Amino acid sequence: MWLKLLFLTLYLLVLFVLARLLEAVVWCEAGVLATQLVDPVTLSYNKLKTILEARGLAYSGLAQKTDVRELVEKSGDLSDGELYSALKREKEQPEGDAGTTHFSGELHFYELVEDTKDGIWLVQVVAQDREALLGQSSWRRMVKKVSQFGIRTGVFNCSSDHRSCVRRGWHRSTLIMAVPQTSASKGKVVLKEYHGQRTSHEHVSRWVTAQVAGQIHTLERSEPLLHEWQSDDTVKMFLFAQLPQPPAFFSALSVRFTGRIKFIFVNICHWNNHSSLVQIGVTRSPAYVLKTPEGMYWYGHSTGELLSVGAMDTFLRSVQPEVNDLFVLSLLLINLLAWTDLFITQGATVKRFMVLIRTLGTYNSVLLLSWLPVLLPYLDSFYSYSLKLLRYADTSRLGSVVRADWTFYSSHPALFLSTYLATGLLVDYLEKKRRCHRRSLEDSSTNLEWLASLWDWYSSYLLHPIASLNQSDQSEWDEHTNFLFERLAFPDLWLRPLVNIDYIKILPIWRFKSAERADDGSGGAGDKSSDSECEESPPPCDWSAWPQDMLRCSECVVCLEHFADTEVLMGLPCGHAFHHSCIMVWLAEGQHCCPVCRWPSYKKKRAHTVCNLDFLHFIL
Repeated sequence: MWLKLLFLTLYLLVLFVLARLLEAVVWCEAGVLATQLVDPVTLSYNKLKTILEARGLAYSGLAQKTDVRELVEKSGDLSDGELYSALKREKEQPEGDAGTTHFSGELHFYELVEDTKDGIWLVQVVAQDREALLGQSSWRRMVKKVSQFGIRTGVFNCSSDHRSCVRRGWHRSTLIMAVPQTSASKGKVVLKEYHGQRTSHEHVSRWVTAQVAGQIHTLERSEPLLHEWQSDDTVKMFLFAQLPQPPAFFSALSVRFTGRIKFIFVNICHWNNHSSLVQIGVTRSPAYVLKTPEGMYWYGHSTGELLSVGAMDTFLRSVQPEVNDLFVLSLLLINLLAWTDLFITQGATVKRFMVLIRTLGTYNSVLLLSWLPVLLPYLDSFYSYSLKLLRYADTSRLGSVVRADWTFYSSHPALFLSTYLATGLLVDYLEKKRRCHRRSLEDSSTNLEWLASLWDWYSSYLLHPIASLNQSDQSEWDEHTNFLFERLAFPDLWLRPLVNIDYIKILPIWRFKSAERADDGSGGAGDKSSDSECEESPPPCDWSAWPQDMLRCSECVVCLEHFADTEVLMGLPCGHAFHHSCIMVWLAEGQHCCPVCRWPSYKKKRAHTVCNLDFLHFIL
């Protein structure tokens, strides 16, 4: 387990170093950093329009460059990272309605738009036998613009369900906005219809932005601001700016975090006295300020804090996470930890994947069980302290760097996975080097050999479970009386297990050496009278040639004959010795136990047990 944690820590460290290297490469090539501020005066008109569209700010008519630049400045500071992301998104995002939902009828529309209640919908209703309000090219541009704010789009053709269109009053082609209207999660959805006379892309965009901005609580006087700032301990996101309405990205986030974070837009366009702002600590505008029970945090001054939906969504999820967010994060870390078994385990490829499947099942089961206490009510104080600690860590410098790296690798999953694979191969190489001096036979086995051994174990476990468990060297069942009960219950079942006979190859083998060799030529004619007695008594043995872990004996209990000089003997783990040919026949018949003490012939016996048996043999 510690090795896996070390591997995961090494992988996270590699990701951190790789992100810093990529930042250094960009700095060397472009000479700028992602956190470096950009003066909007130096940008072209097209780039300024791209920034406005990315932030969701609407402008009317043919705005001049000065007007567009003022809108960018009033909505927030512009950094090189935000400019690069907006230009890249503008090039990579395809124009089309591939993500548009085509509703088949009223029931389909109700299930996705009115009953879901967790997002904003823009639906184009096409009346029967009439043209759409927006042409194909205008609709594609609109889909491309609103999709970056998380607004889903759809098309309802009344030709497929004319009765529902008549019942809802859709007698002409129009646009419908479905927006949740309550501050609670899963609130009531209100359908708003577009009644404008102009159908240009700019007018429709302003209408969409205004409808989304209606979700935010707007303050235009100082008295409500002080009351709202000091009212309760809920998490609030303030925007202080001189804008007629908040940016669309800020408004869209208020729908995502409904019931979790309260979004407030403070319009200071007509404020003559800014003493209330100084009183609460806001000294400049525009400003994005997060108000938490622990204090206030200025958004946009650290790494990765861009004025976009993705960056602010990541920041707010880390500050005020849902249970689902924490569960997904823990699920990702647990599975990354479990997959390390694929590289740490040595041996056949099939063995690696079998161990991986077992580890994945075990770790995910433990994770699910560990999340069960979340449902308990008496852990609320623990959750509050944990959330407070998380916010302190998240608003630190290191927290902003981690969020930026998370956003980067989330948009580049191929780099994330390839880095994990490279780190795993490195760990596999180091593990092989570490085990090179004590490489086991199992580690060097092939796929077929490992599968064969796995099948032997599995079949033996199914047919003879107790015998299979007794094969473990760490089992201590045989030291207790339960072992006797197990063998007495079904003798034939337990004493004839299906075991791997490879253990016979490592049983000790030696030749019996008689002590008479040392006395060759010392006998005379006077010894002939005792020949009959010598033939009946066992020949003396030279015990110096006898293995130390074997019990001393002079007779084979299988054939009941004495050992003769130079005969080949074989010993079992229990310490009893037999003729090699006799014990081989005994074992070949499936009797994998000692003929004397019934100790399993495939199981090692502790040294102290053998010594005790030797002592008992000596006493008897």
